[in-house]
Amino acid sequence: MNSVPAPDLDAALLRIAHAIDPASSVPVSVQLRGALEYGIAAGDIPSGSRLPSVRKLAATLGLSPVTVSNVFASLQERGQIEGRIGSGTFVTDRGIPCAGRSRQMAALERQIAALVAAGRELGLTAQDIAFRVTMAASAPPRSLRVVVLGTFSDATAAYARDLAPYLSPDDIVIAWTIDQRDDLPARVDLVVSPRTLATQAAELFPGIPQVSMILIPNEATRVALAGIRPDARVLLVSYFDDFLSVLKAGVARFAPHLARVTAVARAADDLDRLLADCDVLIHATGADYLGSRLGAQQTAIEYRHTPDSHAVQTQLLPALDALRTAGAIKGETP
Repeated sequence: MNSVPAPDLDAALLRIAHAIDPASSVPVSVQLRGALEYGIAAGDIPSGSRLPSVRKLAATLGLSPVTVSNVFASLQERGQIEGRIGSGTFVTDRGIPCAGRSRQMAALERQIAALVAAGRELGLTAQDIAFRVTMAASAPPRSLRVVVLGTFSDATAAYARDLAPYLSPDDIVIAWTIDQRDDLPARVDLVVSPRTLATQAAELFPGIPQVSMILIPNEATRVALAGIRPDARVLLVSYFDDFLSVLKAGVARFAPHLARVTAVARAADDLDRLLADCDVLIHATGADYLGSRLGAQQTAIEYRHTPDSHAVQTQLLPALDALRTAGAIKGETP
């Protein structure tokens, strides 16, 4: 799971500008909201970064300031961005589990204080307590039950497989989709989801620590895009309307050599004609059924994502360590 190069905000916004298609059947407001939301989810628009003002972004994209303002309001309601009086609009920092690192640290300090108090009641010195904590830290790590949440079962199972090597062999990884609302797992220690599903994750698993992951096109996708011949007639089909501009921008980023690219939503009226005329179909996850409608000389490529390895190192692993430490202090068995 190789990470892509560090994102550049101006370059990301330029890709968005090129991807917005006023002639598309998908409203420009939906295209822009999806481009920003998925751009944040993919790390193209980094957490904590300051977005241009409504008027500046509208001028860059060639859109109405009212359209951009409404999109900003929608993303703010979803918790993706936040307005700071006198400072501007910023991407919400979700690089730390949703419980919040400061609250986790405060809880940890309370647990340590309770541990010290209990030790002193037994007549132990601070050195005795520290020695016992050191010995406890060398005990087998507590096993965890981690839910990986996604939209489509196959892709979610792939996310879970990609994350498994980072976990302890005793940990249990459960692939779960947002439409599975019955028979939720009895015990869940952590929920891992794409940033776009953070709200659904909190609704399905209230009170459970959550990590919102950055997803990037996986290596197989990037290799396949790079291998398309420059003169190929390429058709991009998005499963969700608001992902269309993201798909178009992503292909432009990882396959800039392509010159004959058409992007449509899967409900487009002329989809059958476009499918018949293309050399290569690049479809979002969920639209794989379109591959069965291609001829023998045509190629289908699924634009599939994987958790970014850098995000795993900086977000997921610290969250797992914090949960194991908290469990050890509370005396939970593996």
